[in-house]
Amino acid sequence: MMGLSVFAVASLLGGLAQSEALLLGARGLQGLGAALASPAALALITTTFPAGPPRNRAFAVYAAMSGAGAAVGLILGGWLTGLDVHMFNPQDGWRLTFLINVPIGLVAALLAPRFLRESQSHAGQLDVPGALAGTGGLLALVYGLTRAGNPAYGWSDGWTIASLAAGVALLVLFFMVEFRVEHPLLPFRIFMNRTRAASFIAMMLLPAAMFSMFFFLSLFIQNVMGYSPLKAGFAFLPFSICIVISAGIVSNLANRIDPRYIAGVGTLMASAALYGFSRLSVPDSGRDVLNAVASGQHLGADVSYWTQILPFVCLMALGMGAVFVPLTLTAVHHVRPEDSGVGSGVLNTMQQVGGALGLAVLSTVGSHFTNDHIGKIAPTIGRGLSSLDPAASSAVMEKLGVTTPDALVGALAYVGSFPTGATHGFLVGVFMMLAGSAIVWLFLDVKHEELATDAPEQGVHVG
Repeated sequence: MMGLSVFAVASLLGGLAQSEALLLGARGLQGLGAALASPAALALITTTFPAGPPRNRAFAVYAAMSGAGAAVGLILGGWLTGLDVHMFNPQDGWRLTFLINVPIGLVAALLAPRFLRESQSHAGQLDVPGALAGTGGLLALVYGLTRAGNPAYGWSDGWTIASLAAGVALLVLFFMVEFRVEHPLLPFRIFMNRTRAASFIAMMLLPAAMFSMFFFLSLFIQNVMGYSPLKAGFAFLPFSICIVISAGIVSNLANRIDPRYIAGVGTLMASAALYGFSRLSVPDSGRDVLNAVASGQHLGADVSYWTQILPFVCLMALGMGAVFVPLTLTAVHHVRPEDSGVGSGVLNTMQQVGGALGLAVLSTVGSHFTNDHIGKIAPTIGRGLSSLDPAASSAVMEKLGVTTPDALVGALAYVGSFPTGATHGFLVGVFMMLAGSAIVWLFLDVKHEELATDAPEQGVHVG
């Protein structure tokens, strides 16, 4: 209830924000609310549903709703962002993507006591030093990686180096703190079980690799293929449908097949999907960009959504559905009821940390290759635009939302170069997915018969 309430209040603040600082603060507060609510949801499933088919079905629904929510969010976000809403400034539709969470969060918080039974409380205390060191370390690493991908700074920039060094130092401090405090934020004893440790590490790598699809593909179909935000959201709708189907099938297979084989095959399917995305290509020379401008078409007008994108979106969804259900089951398997919150919290932390660091790495790689290609085609585009009809140039500038010829050259060069950056980003995602796949195949050794039992292992308590 507290997590949902905090998230709703933070969404209200974000929707009404009048400054960048307030907006960023609201996003941070949203993260706090989500951090309170998400592990609690997993813990409730673990303690409410007995091991075996009931828990398998519950986690299948959880995984399906998580995946479906991501795609539905893209559709709803695209529609709300595109609305002509004037609250404080013109084009304030983006504010609705925050404000819509307010009634949803408050209603869910009010209904929670009616449908959910309260779990037992256990003594403990907040690990404030660990939280500060861990959060600061991750923040510094993500900032350093993002800054390194900016051509204005790069890897040799002083602030980049300082940020990365500070991130490493703070994470070392975090691990030292966790070994010493009585109630650690990240109790390392929970990693003593080989299957559970493999599940946590895999769930750090695999969602991060999946983010490459949402990040690069959403930009590709909008910037290169010319889709509107709403149409781009609908392009991901099959992902929701397929992951619901996959999770339903996997919940039944988990009763008869070891999770290693289900999740292992799922990772290979997802790897194949990312490799398929990496094969997307468009004519991307400076002359090709100019020809697209002259013809009034988008650079990716010849890319077919139905044959070159949709099959891999569905393959990714089917694969990730086969990954999320068994790995969630194995991650909380044989954890004592009083430690279910800890296990769920670690699982959620691994996903969020992997997503943040993974997206930072992917965006840095993508930016590097995008900027490298921009340097190759920008001179050709600049020379070509100088001979273009002024009226046509003005129309293109208005369409792209730029006001100067130099900005127009930069915008067109970016559109022509983004596919190159996205291709390399997808390939990095393939390697991340295969790394997670290797962990699953090598270390996830629990049997499906054991997964259907509830008895905790001796010595697993992590309180």
